[in-house]
Amino acid sequence: MPKPLLLNDLLHLSQEDLARAKVKFNQHNTQISMMEVYLANPDDVNHDALFWRAKQRNFSVGEIAICLFQLSWDTWLLSTVKEVTRELGVTYGVNYEGEEREEYQPYFGRVVLKYRKTHQAQVRYANSVINELEVLQILPTMFDGIDFPGYDKVRLTYGQLSTIIGRRKQDWAAALENQKAVYLITDKGSGRHYVGSAYGENGMLLQRWTNYVNNGHGGNELLKAVVSDLGMDYVVQNFQYSILENYNARVDKHIILERESWWKETLGSRAFGLNAN
Repeated sequence: MPKPLLLNDLLHLSQEDLARAKVKFNQHNTQISMMEVYLANPDDVNHDALFWRAKQRNFSVGEIAICLFQLSWDTWLLSTVKEVTRELGVTYGVNYEGEEREEYQPYFGRVVLKYRKTHQAQVRYANSVINELEVLQILPTMFDGIDFPGYDKVRLTYGQLSTIIGRRKQDWAAALENQKAVYLITDKGSGRHYVGSAYGENGMLLQRWTNYVNNGHGGNELLKAVVSDLGMDYVVQNFQYSILENYNARVDKHIILERESWWKETLGSRAFGLNAN
């Protein structure tokens, strides 16, 4: 069996460097996905999340900070490596400044690692984990989010949809921009559903979903009420987008509208949900 490729086979940190290096594991939680944070603004992970501390001091000036963030339960992405240059004396906030190690920049956002994290601590001395950080893949370009999984497996948070549209991720754009569809918006805060359709005259699926990203409601009456009453932050935290049925551009709109109506009755989105008609 071939020997696994490890992170330090790429970084070549010396024993001296390893002795002063620490790894910060930035994990998902129930409130936030670190992957979405990184895609929206890498510095929010590479600076804010890396150098945030509570009471415990995570780093000291002169140490090397290796920043990873979680992709799945046992996969991580190398996002930066920094030399800690200053401590700010802050608790429950960003407490350090640092400078990137330029020799490692070609790997930032591209090295996918396998590591099963069984410890609670977010920061570990590199020597204690370096031989367990296995390289799964070196991406050809910087990580830009999840790949399009197929129409029957689309289920996106607002943050994921916003990132896909904002970056115009090519595989998603190609899959959605010429598709007619019946789609579902779920308000996870209330459990209510909204069933909508994209049938060409009102825009294809990418255009319809872009409208929701822009204003939260896409012009729909009861969704407008949610935004008005609870605010856009509520939409960002609670709305989820999925595809019920998709069609090519040649399908007649009346077929799509019939299927939209069928799904509204099936899911009770008129009687109990967010469809006004």
